[in-house]
Order: sequence, then structure tokens, then C-alpha cells
Amino acid sequence: MIQSTAIRLCRMFRLEVFALALFSGASSLSAADLELRYGALERIIGEQIFTQDGRRYVRGNAAAKCQYAYLEHPRLSADDARLRVTAKFSGRSALDLLGRCVGLGDSFDLTITATPVARSGAIAFQDANVSTAKDSYYIRRVRQALAQSFTKDFKVEVRDQARRLLESTSSPGGAYQQELSSFELNAVRVARDALVLEVEFKLVVK
Repeated sequence: MIQSTAIRLCRMFRLEVFALALFSGASSLSAADLELRYGALERIIGEQIFTQDGRRYVRGNAAAKCQYAYLEHPRLSADDARLRVTAKFSGRSALDLLGRCVGLGDSFDLTITATPVARSGAIAFQDANVSTAKDSYYIRRVRQALAQSFTKDFKVEVRDQARRLLESTSSPGGAYQQELSSFELNAVRVARDALVLEVEFKLVVK
């Protein structure tokens, strides 16, 4: 998580955690909104999804010459109540004939809009729509395949980031330790500058 996100969360939970440490030494059950700015979300997506030299292969891999498809350079923003992802697509669906790729292929910019939802503790997406400025038979096939893939295969895990952030919040002089024993992502909504995650967690203070 980027520093500004950490500072925001620390401010949200510091008083509650200090009170627990002083008076009970037990566990807390808290519900809160976690605001995940789009710049931070882009970095998390880069770490989790666009892992092959900044690319996300949806078909083939870097070694494939004539049968591959990948996305790169994702940028995130709001589109009313939906998330907007702009990216560059490159792909081929061709045969290797005597060292030459014969068939369809193209490279172009595209925009994906989708509704983010909480699913099994992660940010997932539904009702994805893919649009492009260019059009062709190949591009129409790509749009259809990507809409299905984005809904089915793309998800962003947030539990580990929350654990690192909350457990790293220490008391003055190291008087106690914190352990995130449970974490539930209940809902996701789109704001102008961030995704707002509605979370419920139990933080054990030792």
C-alpha cells in the first residue's frame, strides 16, 4: 500500500487500538470503509495481475510468436458507479508458416468498464463492457473474449495488504502487538478518486 493509504487507515483505527491496548488487551471487532485510491490500486494490480514485464497475457505467453494476446499499461478511473480501465491490447491469432505468422492480429487501445463487487474476500468484476475506437472482425472477437475474461479471471486480493498495514501499526515503545485474525470484504463501491471497500475485521491486541 502506498504511504497515504497507510496514514489514512492508521488515523481511522489508532484511537480504537490504543484504547483496547490500555483497557482490555483483548480483540476488537470493527467495521470500516477503506478508501483505496486509483494510483494505489494500479500498483496492486501491477503486482498481482500484470506480472509478466508489465503485461497480462490472456492467451499464450511471451514465447509464443503467432498465438498470443496480452494487455499492458492499465490506467484506472471512475465511470459513474462503474470502474473504468484503459489499456493497450496486442495479439495474434495466426499460423506459423515457414517462420511467418499468417492470420489475424492487431494492436490497439481499449476501454473496459465493469462493476466491482466483493467476492470471496477479493475485488472482482461483473457486467464488463469493452469498447475500442477501431473496429474489425478481429477486434470484435477480442472485445467479446475480453469481456468474458475480465468478469471470470480478473480479481484483486486485498486481505494480505490489509494484514501488513494493520499489523504494522505499533504502540509507543512496542507495548503490544497486533494480529489480524479475521478480515471480510463485504462490498465495494466506486468513488471519484478511489474504490471504497466496506470491510469488517478482528484485530487481536497482545
